Amino acid sequence: MVYDLIIIGGGPAGYYAAEIAGKAGMKTLLIEASSLGGVCLNEGCIPTKTLLKSAKLYDSARNGEKYGVYVEGARLNHEDVIKRKDKVVGTLVSGIKSSLKKYGVETVEGFGKVTGRTAEGFGVDVSGIQYTGKRLLIATGSKPAVPPIRGIKEGLERGFVLTSREILSLVSVPETLVVIGAGAVGLEIASYYNSAGSKVHVIEMLDHIAGNVDMDISKLLYKALTEKGLAFSLNSTVTEIGENYVAFVREGKPEITECSKVLLSAGRVPSVEGLGLENIGVELAGRSIKTDERLRTNVPGVYAAGDVNGVSMLAHTAYREAAVAVNNMLGKRDIMRYNAVPSVIYTDPEAAWVGETEESARIKGMDIETITIPMAYSGRYMAENEDVGGICKILVDKRFRKIAGVHMLGNYSSEIIYGAALMMETELRPEDIEQLVFPHPTVSEIIRDGIFMMP
Repeated sequence: MVYDLIIIGGGPAGYYAAEIAGKAGMKTLLIEASSLGGVCLNEGCIPTKTLLKSAKLYDSARNGEKYGVYVEGARLNHEDVIKRKDKVVGTLVSGIKSSLKKYGVETVEGFGKVTGRTAEGFGVDVSGIQYTGKRLLIATGSKPAVPPIRGIKEGLERGFVLTSREILSLVSVPETLVVIGAGAVGLEIASYYNSAGSKVHVIEMLDHIAGNVDMDISKLLYKALTEKGLAFSLNSTVTEIGENYVAFVREGKPEITECSKVLLSAGRVPSVEGLGLENIGVELAGRSIKTDERLRTNVPGVYAAGDVNGVSMLAHTAYREAAVAVNNMLGKRDIMRYNAVPSVIYTDPEAAWVGETEESARIKGMDIETITIPMAYSGRYMAENEDVGGICKILVDKRFRKIAGVHMLGNYSSEIIYGAALMMETELRPEDIEQLVFPHPTVSEIIRDGIFMMP
């Protein structure tokens, strides 16, 4: 049988592309080496949010007196939290399987390797069985980056060093946890285990946390997390991992910290090894598959979406890239835009942002007008967040009179930031936003309030 489309990888990009293609009538085969849903569903986005929900409930119970609620004997049972996480993941995986079946998508479990061109398209081998597709979509995602640190491979082998896959299934809470990397994954997992009872120490190479987030947001998030008990070593480089310790250099001075477990969260790299891409001449850009704005590779009929192309390693980016790729296969002209892709860190408080930061705008030579207001301007935020500070920063491109970026720190930010992205995609002017009717009282009104306060 010859398929209209063979997809290698069943994560967000892969399974969503399969659903779109199947719904459109394409004969589609989806190949997944591990579990449908990929990293996001099985060992990333969904598991971490499940754990963080439990942590937030527990923290609220312990601090309920701020709201006139007193809870005696509140405790977090980590084993039950993990069981619930597994239940949630299982339910969602079943939902994906059901959806794929609904749209007539065939699935194969195993590692797919491209073997070469055939008279009818492209050959793919899975455990010795050959499949042929007129088109290919590579959506194999990414894997944790393993930096060249002395002792790290041995640590991974004996289970002292963990990736997000293993740490989200730990049956017990480590007494002490060192987290290497203060990006979104590291901060979210560090936050959960801090609430669960671990003494957490985060080591970060940069002089700030949260990667490319706005610097004001980074500083306020750092303050909030340190007040919750997390310890940070910034401007620090890990040099060695031993039997029960991590050695690092902070601002030129060597230090050692003992710990029960280590979480490696130093970024991710595209998963391209062993795929056989060289057999059909797919071009790479470093370790990523090179794609254009339509998600096409240099080989006609071959596309790549999701983390594997290395452009924007976010699950929601992968969904949109999948749609763009399949739309172009179907003859519908569609292009991928990355200027308004939102990002979120689901700590407590949440951080969310989209578009330019003051730093990136300055580098690009943009003339930016900025307004920063406290989240306390929102009545609902004040009603529901006792002693939890936060800000909303809005950047307006003065030349084109449109929103260039929105940056928020405060709970509900993750549910609001899409609105800011929509404003950017539709190129609304500040005066257009002032004409929108926001529901009251909601935290989303903070965007309108910020726009109103601009000169």
